[in-house]
Amino acid sequence: MFFYIDSEMHMRLEVSEAADRYQRSSIRWVFTAYSVALFVPLVFAALHPLWGSLAFGLFGVVLLAMTVDCVRRLLAKGASGSSRALVANQWLSSVVLVSALILPWALDGWAPSPGAFVPSLLLLLATGFTSTAALIMAQFDATMGMVDETTAAKPAPGSDSKQPTL
Repeated sequence: MFFYIDSEMHMRLEVSEAADRYQRSSIRWVFTAYSVALFVPLVFAALHPLWGSLAFGLFGVVLLAMTVDCVRRLLAKGASGSSRALVANQWLSSVVLVSALILPWALDGWAPSPGAFVPSLLLLLATGFTSTAALIMAQFDATMGMVDETTAAKPAPGSDSKQPTL
């Protein structure tokens, strides 16, 4: 999914350092969002519900700190490149994160049951998927137009370059 981090194409891109730092920060955020959706239900299943609530709160604080870091890096000059999708996704993810952190206690009171965390976990999982899509599409947008001139000049094998095209 995050093939571009050390790929040859990433190395060839002339991206600003701010954009690179933002993308790496966003990737850390996505992995953490997926971790919440995967590990918190395991804690609820294996331990007392109090430990599940504490795990959710701990992951939530980490995600909140990572969100602040992502927004700070996004606001740096040249961080988002020309991708409005990254900017929109970052702000939407920030709003969803705050909502997801508040939702269990808003739904079920001061000591929420494990079932009250399900909507929040689904929101975080969905936000992780949309963030993944935004990062990948931004990478594809950044590489658009990068065509190897040697392969662009050669005709495809088996084709006759003398025949007119319709």
